Amino acid sequence: MSIAEGKTRSKLSHEAITAQGREAAQSPPGPTLPPTLPLARARDAQTGRRKFARDPTRPSGVDWTLTIRRRLDRSGGVWAAEIDALAASVSRVVNVEADTDIVREGDTPTECRLLLEGWTCRYVPLKDGRPQILGLQLAGDALDLQGLLRGEMDHVIATLTPCRIGIIPHGVLHGLVERHPGIGRLIQVETATEAAITRRWLLNAGHRQAYAGMAHLICELFTRAAVAGMTEAFRFPMPLTQTELGSALGLTSVHANRTMKRLQQAGLVSKRCRWMTIEDWDGLRKVAEFDPAYLNLDFPPP
Repeated sequence: MSIAEGKTRSKLSHEAITAQGREAAQSPPGPTLPPTLPLARARDAQTGRRKFARDPTRPSGVDWTLTIRRRLDRSGGVWAAEIDALAASVSRVVNVEADTDIVREGDTPTECRLLLEGWTCRYVPLKDGRPQILGLQLAGDALDLQGLLRGEMDHVIATLTPCRIGIIPHGVLHGLVERHPGIGRLIQVETATEAAITRRWLLNAGHRQAYAGMAHLICELFTRAAVAGMTEAFRFPMPLTQTELGSALGLTSVHANRTMKRLQQAGLVSKRCRWMTIEDWDGLRKVAEFDPAYLNLDFPPP
């Protein structure tokens, strides 16, 4: 989603993804990947200034099933055979460019999408063109379980970086749930975790001071990135712009920029070339009052 441009994407972007999905469906399923999207220059539609488009946060060319296994192996409630079954159920893998709507408000998806690589977000477009970010998804997250459970989507899902997305037809997923109880329980946990994250975001935006709220968001994203295998020690990719960070926290871009500088000046974090480093994890957690229990990283077997 291009928050900086201050407008919703056109219908063409959604149709392009649909067309890409149809083309991908005609090719044999499997982990074969197209080349990594190059770093391209783009021009801001409002200011006319040239800017760099965001590049992938991780290199392509790895087996996409590792993303699923890395995430699920941490869950005691999903057996190895169920992990294999879920990985095998991905009918195709679609590469999507950054700043593209992949599911729109009002859509009724017939497939579930699993994010294998990259960052996406949930947002609701406002009439004045200012999107409000309501959630962020990292590698291993399911993007549109709402479509499986209630049909119509009430928000937009858009890519923030170039992404690889695994497609699982609803019919196949329903069959997996019937044959593998662990997968059904995993869907329940994923849904509950998404709701828990939303509650923390509401707390950050509505009650916490900006300093503590941003510290909490950074703690959450670092923890989730570690589960997805995206961290290097205390360093993890941070492709969000100040405007997008502000949107996630209910702050203006100016306020978000000042708050980030405060965290850096306090020696808690540093940021360079779209990578963020946690300089003082204990200190950051203390400021944020961060307890990762709501993320359900390790849920016990039944």
